[in-house]
Amino acid sequence: MEIVNLDKYVNLVTEKLQTWLETSVKHLPNFVVAIIIVILFSIIARYAGKAMGQLLRKTLDSRQIASLLASIFKVCILATGIFIALDFLGLSGAVTSLLAGAGIVGLAIGFAFQDMTENFIAGIAMGVRKPFQIGDVIKADKVFGTVKTINLRNTLVETFFGQLEVVPNKILFRNILTNFTTTQVRRIEIPVGISYADDPQEAADVIVDALNQCDFVIRKEETAVFAESFADSSVNLLVWFWIDYPGEPGFMQARHKAVILVKQALAKADILIPFPIRTLDFGAKGGEKLNTMLKPINKANKDQAADASSI
Repeated sequence: MEIVNLDKYVNLVTEKLQTWLETSVKHLPNFVVAIIIVILFSIIARYAGKAMGQLLRKTLDSRQIASLLASIFKVCILATGIFIALDFLGLSGAVTSLLAGAGIVGLAIGFAFQDMTENFIAGIAMGVRKPFQIGDVIKADKVFGTVKTINLRNTLVETFFGQLEVVPNKILFRNILTNFTTTQVRRIEIPVGISYADDPQEAADVIVDALNQCDFVIRKEETAVFAESFADSSVNLLVWFWIDYPGEPGFMQARHKAVILVKQALAKADILIPFPIRTLDFGAKGGEKLNTMLKPINKANKDQAADASSI
């Protein structure tokens, strides 16, 4: 039976350990420097993250978006320090592998949570671009109301019916968005019809003079009335005037007061706002008028009545 030579294996282990020890001692200064680099970048990331967070909170309305961007900025600085330290230790291959793995993981997460990721990115983009702020009145797609809260994935909008809608950020980011609060003014349009017997220019002058006497009407030189079209029973006019928005009175109250004022002003000027009128005329294209067609019938009815009275 062959006796196992333990000295051979002991020598192999000893040589291996000695090689590792020599390599460790050789790279010990690099290792110390790498640790110092990581610590230094950690301190920089900490204070830079706080400074960035304070700056973003002053710039952005959403504290969540500000905190997220500050955290991303902090992680990027720390990751840069770690990659520099690994490269200083001669582990550039590990750096490449980490970056490739992070890219693959990010791509997989993006496909798996595509809808959530899209809302998330849209929330960050809107936080930077700031198309609206809390308290603004906005309209996009089927959303119309006042912004109450701006989150990373959704925005809370209170409708004018009193309901609170949770709107995904991608809807506000993809569609045409109207912000009624940005310019601080809003134009109100009121359609009104007058009879064909009245003068449209006279009606326009009467309406403009009446509206410009209201305190809530601004830009009075831009208050205007335009003849829009010929309807079945009226000449249609379109009334334009401006109000402060948001302001007092509100949009609905201002429009309500303006409609009443237009009606009273036209009535005072003896200008008729007609209701639908139908005139039957069978004389077109060689036909007979209705009164001509009814004459024989009326004569027959009179003759019958005379015969009945003579009996």
